[in-house]
Amino acid sequence: MTSRPEWLSRAVEPAYTLVLALVIVGPLLGPGYLLLRDAVSTPRSFLTDSALGLSDAAARAVPQDAAIAVLSAVVDGGLAVKTILVAALWAAGWGAARMVAALFPARGTFPRPSVGVGGRLLAATVTMWNPYVAERLLQGHWSLLTGYAALPWVVIATTRIRRWKPRGWPVLATALAAAGLTPTGAVLASLLALVLLVVPAGPVRVFGSSDYQERAQGVRRVGIGAALAVVASAPWLVATAVSGAGAEGDTAGVAAFAARAEPWLATTGSLAGLGGIWNADAVPGSRTTPWALIATGILLAVVALGLPAVWRARRSPVVVALAVLAAAAVVVPALAATGWGLAVGEWAVAHLPGYGLMRDAQKWVALAVPFYALSAAAGVSVLASLARRVFADDPAPTRASRAGAAVVAIGAVLLSLPDLAWGVGGALRPVHYPEAWQRVTALVEGGAGDVAVLPAGTFRRFPWSGDAPVLDPAPRWLPLDVPQTGRLIVLFGGGSTIAGEGDRSAEIERLLIGGGEPGDLTNLGVGWVLVEHDTPGTPGDGELLSALDRVHDDENLTLYRVPGTPTEYAPGTAARVAVVSAHLAWAALLAGGVLGCVAGRGRARRADQP
Repeated sequence: MTSRPEWLSRAVEPAYTLVLALVIVGPLLGPGYLLLRDAVSTPRSFLTDSALGLSDAAARAVPQDAAIAVLSAVVDGGLAVKTILVAALWAAGWGAARMVAALFPARGTFPRPSVGVGGRLLAATVTMWNPYVAERLLQGHWSLLTGYAALPWVVIATTRIRRWKPRGWPVLATALAAAGLTPTGAVLASLLALVLLVVPAGPVRVFGSSDYQERAQGVRRVGIGAALAVVASAPWLVATAVSGAGAEGDTAGVAAFAARAEPWLATTGSLAGLGGIWNADAVPGSRTTPWALIATGILLAVVALGLPAVWRARRSPVVVALAVLAAAAVVVPALAATGWGLAVGEWAVAHLPGYGLMRDAQKWVALAVPFYALSAAAGVSVLASLARRVFADDPAPTRASRAGAAVVAIGAVLLSLPDLAWGVGGALRPVHYPEAWQRVTALVEGGAGDVAVLPAGTFRRFPWSGDAPVLDPAPRWLPLDVPQTGRLIVLFGGGSTIAGEGDRSAEIERLLIGGGEPGDLTNLGVGWVLVEHDTPGTPGDGELLSALDRVHDDENLTLYRVPGTPTEYAPGTAARVAVVSAHLAWAALLAGGVLGCVAGRGRARRADQP
């Protein structure tokens, strides 16, 4: 039988994963902007102090907001966000396929399983088409998915580095920098990278090298990896350090953000099936019915088929490390949702600075996905052998039987979560802002002071934005800083209010609601007050608002100018220089990694030429 050209097999993977990514985002590809729960995109955003993380609220969207502000000065901000989201989904699937090729090559030798293109496509499907991706999309965590997408590339990079291939370092730098778009992504990718670089060497050794040399090389690679991880996390680490925000968290957030059991599944079962997000409203419809149990069984069965083959490859330190991480990524969040686990989490939030980053426990289950993809890919040959044994009385799989087994497994994974298609059942669709937002932006541009926003609260529910609550778009729409308390009201599970970090913002909010004088606002640095109509929330004090200068008023927005000169609340020069330098270091890491990958690929191609 004529063998398939290698270039054709390699081309199938990016083409398939790109199509799958486009099927997932679906209607979002049309005109308009992503505005769903935590996701906010606008035509243009600005490089304000808040975007850099220099505010009294926690630096949760650093360097994401600064990066989008820079990009939106060149291209439409909504297009930039959509492009990054599609690229993240595409990179996640393609990276999973390449990860399988790196660890389980098509012509593998025992004890490594041999995995062909069908297995690699199944690995890509498991990585892209699962409840974790669906729930994070519905929660609006588009930027977290860049960190998720970086995980298989981190595995590829560290595998190359462990095999003494210098081309792994630019890949690792690129993956860590891309994951560093959000703090959580940076922690996920950095943790995975350091674990894979730290684990002791397996049977893969350099000919003639001594144990001493290998230990020295191991220390060196861990040191370089740690340095890259620090640079990737520098924007939010430095912003948190110089602003002092996020040092303490509200213990109520631990229970509110704990992993949640889905129908007919305990918390552990939900997490094992890559579901269980804290927000019961950010879940695909199929996961709210007993189908969640069936779908989880399908996914775990596909993964379990490859466990015997993966077990035979246990001498590979990377495979073993991925298996241990997968188990921990399921077990630890499940334990954190128990009574004593919640108690430990509440103590940690109250006493450990920055521990609030850990409170959304389900997001860490992303670390299980690389192993799931590997095991699923290895299971294609097992499924093919079972089919041959049943239908042909011959356990030896053929290329045709492997292809058929891959198609069946891919179909099963897709059918297990049918409402991920087309924008998670149409929930992921673009919105169109009223023209009033452009007018207000033009009015405040170049003005003095911050913009306070009413009604009180962080989330909105506009008639034009859909049924789901959305983050207030004002902080990203307006060219001036918008103080935010960071307070979150959780509506389900009995309801709870989680305190934020913005002390000055909370004082401004109390003044706007309880009443006061315009001079009180200027003393707090407020130069403008924006009232957003047709959304629930506590309105402002009418007497105070009547004492302000109304400069714009329509059915969507009313803008007031506060008389007087507002007090300047600006970070010090040293703090600004430190944060900007950290952002530039992160950008340099990303650009340098990409250029290094391109240069390394070019050298490899030239070396292959006769």
